[in-house]
Amino acid sequence: MSIPELERDRPAGTAAATADPSPPARSLRPLILRLHFYAGILVAPFLLVATISGGLYAIAPALEQVVYRQYLHTDATGPAVPVAEQVAAARAVLPDLPVTAVRPASAPGETTRVLFTDPTLGESERRAVFVDPTDASPRGDLVVYGSSSALPMRTWISQLHRHLHLGDPGRLYSELAASWLWVVALGGVYLWVQRYRTARRRNPDTARLLTVDRASRGRNRTLGWHGAAGMWIAVGLIFLSATGLTWSKYAGENVAALRTALSWTTPALDKTLDGASGPAGGHDGHDGHTPSVPDPGILDRNVARLDTVLAVAADNGVTAHVEVGIPAGDRTAFTVTETRQPWQFTTDAVAVDGTTGTVTDVNRFADWPLAAKLTWLSITLHMGLLFGVFNQLALLALAIVLVTVIVRGYLLWWKRRPTRGTRGVGRPPVRGTWRRIHPVAVVAVAATAVAVGWFVPLLGLSLLGFLLVDAAVAGAQRLRA
Repeated sequence: MSIPELERDRPAGTAAATADPSPPARSLRPLILRLHFYAGILVAPFLLVATISGGLYAIAPALEQVVYRQYLHTDATGPAVPVAEQVAAARAVLPDLPVTAVRPASAPGETTRVLFTDPTLGESERRAVFVDPTDASPRGDLVVYGSSSALPMRTWISQLHRHLHLGDPGRLYSELAASWLWVVALGGVYLWVQRYRTARRRNPDTARLLTVDRASRGRNRTLGWHGAAGMWIAVGLIFLSATGLTWSKYAGENVAALRTALSWTTPALDKTLDGASGPAGGHDGHDGHTPSVPDPGILDRNVARLDTVLAVAADNGVTAHVEVGIPAGDRTAFTVTETRQPWQFTTDAVAVDGTTGTVTDVNRFADWPLAAKLTWLSITLHMGLLFGVFNQLALLALAIVLVTVIVRGYLLWWKRRPTRGTRGVGRPPVRGTWRRIHPVAVVAVAATAVAVGWFVPLLGLSLLGFLLVDAAVAGAQRLRA
């Protein structure tokens, strides 16, 4: 639930609307209400941008299939030619770039994607040539991004969602939104449940928790939609916040450190041969690594071994949608890794010695720590890939509902404004509520805020900023008085 105001309804401009009564000392509601109000007012613009761009990103995989159909699909029928022959045709399109990986067509009507390292591209970007597997004819080339091999449209939307195309400074916006989303959602749930319990005691027939009283009008109706819709999507918002923070810069570093300390990291596939050390050729240049310069003769031999390597991987249960990393030298094994696909709940990988055709290492999803499995599945769900189009539509619906919750939050703030006087905006909830809370509760809340603020730095810093500004405003009002 996003924003600003869940207090009891009063007609604007009345005496009751100009001064809040003292809240009960036993309740944290006034304190949470004030936090929810200010977080909603100040953070909701970031949430709104992240929500709209995130909704677009959710349906981007489906849009890719339409926008780039001429690259991704073929109407030709018949048996596929050897993968090595398809890669050779792609290399003729980009003869000056080293080939690093290939994603063979996994079903009739699909094209093969051959991936190249291009030093002129940005971090995590590669160039892909799409090949018709039935006759090895190239169908064009595009720049792809990341481990999901996103095409340009999805990449553009992803970077808009991630950093507004502003680079690392822009990542602060998305991290701030993810940092506060769970706080606003949990605060809204608490406030709405408290309001429901009060209404139920007064008149059970009119109390609503997950539905809207259609007989209500004006601000009451807006409040009903804001609260009920927020309740329906609260779990989804907390999930998106938690998974989004794993990608963030500052909180993400703390999450990674915690996973390492608890041995929750994803196991890595060993690609070295005979204990040799050196660059891993399968993904050189990807995810920020510096690409090695391949020997043309060795690379030619490795490309010729692709079909044998794929057969070995299939014998070891790594089939269907895979990416084969092509080593640049003789000291590195081929890697065959299952890629993220709809309704695929595991990702296995094997390392294969191209010379002997033996498996040198295996990385089974079943052997991962539980936390690593849950992380992989939750990220795939966040990306809209785990359940295919159903996943994407659910995320889009979640984004649409969140936008309405945010907009109705601002409407509540606007409708709270006084009808007389010069003040043109809604009143904030009463200040100083922490003084009426038991000291033990105050210490517990403060300790929790410090701990969470340390682990999620942008949340902690922005909360501190809220408190300092609020204190400054209070001091100025006392001086004027």
